[in-house]
Amino acid sequence: MLPPKLHALFCLCSCLTLVHPIDWQDLNPVAHIRSSAWANKIQALMAAASIRQSRIPKGNGSYSVGCTDLMFDYTNKGTFLRLYYPSQEDDHSDTLWIPNKEYFFGLSKYLGTPWLMGKILNFFFGSVTTPANWNSPLRTGEKYPLIVFSHGLGAFRTIYSAIGIDLASHGFIVAAIEHRDGSASATYYFKDQSAAEIGNKSWSYLQELKPGDEEIHVRNEQVQKRSKECSQALNLILDIDHGRPIKNVLDLEFDVEQLKDSIDRDKIAVIGHSFGGATVLQALSEDQRFRCGIALDAWMLPLDDAIYSRIPQPLFFINSERFQFPENIKKMKKCYSPDKERKMITIRGSVHQNFADFTFTTGKIVGYIFTLKGDIDSNVAIDLCNKASLAFLQKHLGLRKDFDQWDSLIEGKDENLMPGTNINITNEHDTLQNSPEAEKSNLD
Repeated sequence: MLPPKLHALFCLCSCLTLVHPIDWQDLNPVAHIRSSAWANKIQALMAAASIRQSRIPKGNGSYSVGCTDLMFDYTNKGTFLRLYYPSQEDDHSDTLWIPNKEYFFGLSKYLGTPWLMGKILNFFFGSVTTPANWNSPLRTGEKYPLIVFSHGLGAFRTIYSAIGIDLASHGFIVAAIEHRDGSASATYYFKDQSAAEIGNKSWSYLQELKPGDEEIHVRNEQVQKRSKECSQALNLILDIDHGRPIKNVLDLEFDVEQLKDSIDRDKIAVIGHSFGGATVLQALSEDQRFRCGIALDAWMLPLDDAIYSRIPQPLFFINSERFQFPENIKKMKKCYSPDKERKMITIRGSVHQNFADFTFTTGKIVGYIFTLKGDIDSNVAIDLCNKASLAFLQKHLGLRKDFDQWDSLIEGKDENLMPGTNINITNEHDTLQNSPEAEKSNLD
């Protein structure tokens, strides 16, 4: 058997060949593999493992979708986000999915692999695009509901584009934050104004737990900072909506002033995945401008028990079948009370990563090995998640759309859904089906 890291590297590369077919002898990071016999063997194994991969899906709504990056304040205390929005045109180029090689280095660190893996990831994924028009003008003449989106542990602002693009195609503006609390695998800022002007980035990587650290305390500090970052992003977007002149440090083609009078200020929600799901609850408890929240496969450990009773807004838990475990579900249930709107559904055959883009950009072999794909088709899973979310948002933001056609999904009424959870938290046979082993070691 291969050593664990070498085995992981082999398996990952087996799938990544689908994204970018290559001549292995021309790949600089592994240029030391010069033996033609070895190269031929590796290439044959790669070909045997390879099957056709899918792509990040387009939005299903009627709006064209634009995308840009916004950074307000060049320091690491400022707000950094990717914005998805209804756009005027389809003639702009698609958006680069992961725009800097340093993000791949951050991912390699998060995975516990050498930086060589970051170079390999960058080679395969560095040119992948998402189906959104980069810097396309905002479609004006309409006020849009606003979603603030919070990413998971080890993620960053760009890798939930399948969700952001679909919501924008249905008439939402989506601000996907890149958190600076140490939970992103990588993020950047500028040390001073001159560095910002010449684009000299300073990079910061995932904060690792130190010996003696209690994870619950570290994560609780982080989730509180994350919540404040959500509110800070909301403040800035609403200031721009009011006409306050705010400069985008990144100096991109997109004119920020287009956002003036574009936000329906009474229709604001927060959505997040995993650690971002916990951030949803924290933000709801602290900022009443968020009218409702959707927690995607939330990881509840970071939250203090006191907040569960401080969330009056409607809350929707959309879970995967294989990530959740009893302690996590018990904490979700603490949010329930007769006078509060609470919903929970579980997507059958799904895994934790079905909510993130990697489920689309990798082939089936590695998708299954690294639990990036579940038994359910990834497109079916994200479609159910997005439609259920739209129905919930229409109901609680008071939207005049046709998303109520999917109201039944909120109740788990679909062959690929179950109402509530598959996890038995009472040790009695009162759940819909047996609980599979939770992916406790695979948070994001």
